[in-house]
Amino acid sequence: MRLNQLSLKISQWFNTEAPLSDVVISSRIRLARNLAGHKFLCRCDDAEKQEILNILKETILSLDQLGDIFFIDISHGSDVERDLLVERQLISRNLAAGIGPRGAVIAGNELFTAQINEEDHLRLSTLAPGLNLDKCWQRINAIDDAVSRKVKYAFSSKYGFLTACPTNLGTGIRVSVMLHLPALKMTEQLKQLFESAKDMNLTVRGLFGEGTEAVGDFFQISNQVTLGICEEKTVEQFMSLIIPKIVEYERLARDKLLAKDTTILDDRISRALAVLKNAKLISSHEAMFLLSNLRMGINMGRIKEISIDTINELFLLTQPAHLQINKGRSLDAEQRDILRAETLRAKLN
Repeated sequence: MRLNQLSLKISQWFNTEAPLSDVVISSRIRLARNLAGHKFLCRCDDAEKQEILNILKETILSLDQLGDIFFIDISHGSDVERDLLVERQLISRNLAAGIGPRGAVIAGNELFTAQINEEDHLRLSTLAPGLNLDKCWQRINAIDDAVSRKVKYAFSSKYGFLTACPTNLGTGIRVSVMLHLPALKMTEQLKQLFESAKDMNLTVRGLFGEGTEAVGDFFQISNQVTLGICEEKTVEQFMSLIIPKIVEYERLARDKLLAKDTTILDDRISRALAVLKNAKLISSHEAMFLLSNLRMGINMGRIKEISIDTINELFLLTQPAHLQINKGRSLDAEQRDILRAETLRAKLN
């Protein structure tokens, strides 16, 4: 029942009033932690995984500062229920596809998630709309402190927090910002951005994180180094330097399109709108691509009769799991394509 309620609304991290929201969709900070006295998950049997799950579930649910939260047993959920949580950025594909006892504690407003038995015993995440990493850091730091008063983390005075993957060793922090960069793609400047990111020890991923492609011109930029860094300094660099500079590049690319290529720009936007308003069958990938063009058109003032809120809603409602949860039954690919087209026509006409 809780998942049905989630599937009908826009996530709070999709907020058009947030800072730099024309380019920055959301901010996220994730901490990787493991319990002292337990093996890493790759060495655990199901009995130990269940013990870890029970300890961390009870601990997280007991925290007063989290407000309205609920637990989802990922190991006993259906594939479509797990996919819904992935589509809403609440759990990773790794947790959804894992084996053995695992679960997630999720805030009702979707701005906090604790993934239990993902790659590490615990992955704490806070989200916020737009560029709000400072708010994410303050909240997750307080939550992490509260958890550490109830359980003992695996920690080394030399290496910091001990994690299953060496890339998370040390602070265990992953600072991540989701960006919408259609103009940089249209002006063929993404390769330069990716090369610059690599030089700055940043990772560029797709919409759903590690191992996914950039569907709909959405990209996640995150730090690659966690050992020997200062969490506050990393957050500050993202807030004041890295992300504002990328936003500046995207806005300059949009200005360039408006100044020199308005015919090409308007044709692209108009074609997207025409297809979305009239298609009888449309795939998830095509819908995301066309909605991305509409989002760009609205932000650039080329479309005035459709709101950004409508586009943001459609980004979620047309995802495969959302369609099936809201329909109340499993759908094959063609049925989803038909229902997706119906949803788009109903919202945009």
